[in-house]
Amino acid sequence: MPAPRWARTALVLVNPVAGAVDAHLVEEVTRRCRSHVDDVDVLTTQGPGDAADAAAKACENGVDVIVVLGGDGTARDVASGVARTRLRGPRSAGGTAMVNLPAGTGNSFYREIWSDHPWQGALEGALATQRPRIRSIDMARIVETDTLVLLGACSGLVAEALVTAGELHDLTGRERYRAAVARTLRTFRPYPGRVTVDGVIVHEGTAVLANVGGGRYRGGQFKVLPRSVLDDGLLDVCVVGGELDPAALPGLTADGSHVDRPETVYARGRRIVLERTDGAPLTFEHDGELPATGAGRHTIEVLPDILPVLAPPGA
Repeated sequence: MPAPRWARTALVLVNPVAGAVDAHLVEEVTRRCRSHVDDVDVLTTQGPGDAADAAAKACENGVDVIVVLGGDGTARDVASGVARTRLRGPRSAGGTAMVNLPAGTGNSFYREIWSDHPWQGALEGALATQRPRIRSIDMARIVETDTLVLLGACSGLVAEALVTAGELHDLTGRERYRAAVARTLRTFRPYPGRVTVDGVIVHEGTAVLANVGGGRYRGGQFKVLPRSVLDDGLLDVCVVGGELDPAALPGLTADGSHVDRPETVYARGRRIVLERTDGAPLTFEHDGELPATGAGRHTIEVLPDILPVLAPPGA
């Protein structure tokens, strides 16, 4: 007699324009899911907002697992759909959990949960068990726009590089972002800013960047918040002061050694305010997106224990 399955229903949510998605991958993921889940549906997104809407509907319908086949942007959209559903109604110990597979460019969120494990083993570990490990991890909300954030938000160099990346149409993936950082550094200047954590000013002066979030990695390769924990109920913030040569930052964030520099402030809190103090708009991004607000101030607050994700067994 086969062992009972913990998951009865699953939705495989596919972003067809994600970097590594093709018909063969979709077929293999679906086949592996059906070997462990009784009822598996496959949905391909057609445009912006589809993933969040599909995730919210899956939660409302009591689907056990959402398998996300896409990159960090798709994971963020699904996470937002799940989290908003939980914010609207009473939370329970169960509910719909998500597991995302590394089918994008950066795949930072997959790395946060599953480290460098091959996705096949991660999927088996998530589904082929009678007692799965579900972590309820934190997200964040940008107060001024009511936008939910999965991995992090950042001002300064990271955001400026994303602006530059939008102009590099002949490159893709990580190569595009590396080239964007190199080009941005040619003319980049630290901005005058202020960072406040739970009402206390932790930095005032020039800044190369200020990064806020729960995820350690950005772009799948830069360890900007190396001390961050996904489910501690706090947001980490790293501020790199303008005294540091911006050109040194990509190398330092490769291993997280920038946090030991005297130019860096590292703190934790529940409510973080990033500001530009000269009246100009603050170049700002969240989860790789550039909001068209033109604002000089952004407030980010933690949403603790809001997102159930399937994770490796153990502590």
